[in-house]
Amino acid sequence: MENLRGAVAPHSRIKVSAKVKTFVLDTNVLLHDPQSIYKFEENNLAIPVEVLEELDSIKGEQSTERGRNARRVHRILQELLPDSRSMHEGVELPTGGTLTIIINPYLMDGGRTSAGMQRLRSILPDLTKKDNRIIAAALFVQEQYPPPTILVTKDVNVQLKARAVGLESEDYLNDKVPETSEEASYGEIGVNLYELQRFCSEGEFELSEDAAKPLYLNEYVLLRSDEGKTMPARYYGGGIVKRLKIPDFVKAPGGIPIRARNLEQQFFLDALLDDSIHMLTCFGKAGTGKTLLSIAGALHQTWDDNSRYDGVSISRPVIALGKDIGFLPGTLEEKMKPWLQPYYDALEVLIPSKPQKDPQFASKKVSKKKHKKHDPAYLAAMTAVAPPQHLSNGGANGTALLKPYERLLKSGLVEIEALAFIRGRSIARRFFILDEAQQLTPHEVKTVITRISEGSKIVLIGDPAQIDNPYVDSRSNGLVFCHNRMKGQSIAAHVKLTKGERSRLAELAADLL
Repeated sequence: MENLRGAVAPHSRIKVSAKVKTFVLDTNVLLHDPQSIYKFEENNLAIPVEVLEELDSIKGEQSTERGRNARRVHRILQELLPDSRSMHEGVELPTGGTLTIIINPYLMDGGRTSAGMQRLRSILPDLTKKDNRIIAAALFVQEQYPPPTILVTKDVNVQLKARAVGLESEDYLNDKVPETSEEASYGEIGVNLYELQRFCSEGEFELSEDAAKPLYLNEYVLLRSDEGKTMPARYYGGGIVKRLKIPDFVKAPGGIPIRARNLEQQFFLDALLDDSIHMLTCFGKAGTGKTLLSIAGALHQTWDDNSRYDGVSISRPVIALGKDIGFLPGTLEEKMKPWLQPYYDALEVLIPSKPQKDPQFASKKVSKKKHKKHDPAYLAAMTAVAPPQHLSNGGANGTALLKPYERLLKSGLVEIEALAFIRGRSIARRFFILDEAQQLTPHEVKTVITRISEGSKIVLIGDPAQIDNPYVDSRSNGLVFCHNRMKGQSIAAHVKLTKGERSRLAELAADLL
């Protein structure tokens, strides 16, 4: 049998069996999951030498996840392939499969050719492109060995080109959640009116075995009687459901009260305010209240001296919608401000710069309002809400009024975290909000969650239907993966928001456009 370099290899370790497949790995699979080498069970793995070239060009990226993963892959391959013999013949993996590096002789000057290579050259004539050379290497393996050969890549275009030349290709599925129909935001459990009344008075209720069987720990449900009466509840395990523990409203220091406007938001507030839940995932389309409620619930628990948390940390991945505008100037806070503008908007709603006025005073004349601004009592009240601060870029007198929420940033109660620098951190006694978590890979979400120390809480929010990262989709992104793997754990909960509350226009746009 020929080895993967086209020479005689009596000791080639490639397995030939009806039950064994040969998987050829693209560069993006190794960058997505460096441990993917160990996740193909007893099958053969083949890595084209072009992949090593691409990894070599990426390993110098010091501050990116891609660079770190490329260096990690190099270390793994160095351990598995310590000498020239192992590179030529391949090695057996701990999983029972084999690993081999491919050098395609069909691409050498004056080398051999085949019907498959001639077809490839007619369809993909530009073999200077790395993607086309990787497809050519996979095609060479398919022609040389009996087991089915499959090119594994996360690039959809490479999958299509591989199929065009007669090569089977698929996505890397190891970290994808199972493909299921869209789950409802909550389940309903039928009870009689007497049971519902007892639940309201006692605060908890034991379900029948059949009703409790499909529920997972900390799942939110709605109890409904035949008469149409309802009551929200949370499943605590052992067949027990309990009432939600939420206050009438939550508020930031010096801010306005925020109340849940629908049933799903009640579920979200209950999970945000429960100290026993250390990790919360939330799916929701635009305008459902993910951002506003998460920051309101966080500040509600951090602003007094007896709070469990020392402050709030906010972060989100830096992935642009549309064409990137390039590097941003300034400090870390100034660089992150455009990405975290939704939270500045939310803080402006929670802690308005202008005092809220009662409706009966809305019709007063402008002249009276201008006159009021010169009243000493009014000016004293305004100073208490937003004391003037001396700023280098202030107004005509070199001063400017600091917005109320900006005082939270200045004091450190609210901090902006950059995910690029989170590795190695240990985040203690913080309420950590990770926005747009659907843009992250499962490995990146794992990196963030493993930074959370005892006494902290992390909330991951996002919309799995809005993904701009080309390397993840609705089934493989970090938010969905985290929910799927952590579902049913005693310290984790999940909420899905479906009803838009921003405006009627925003609700229609989210549903119809």
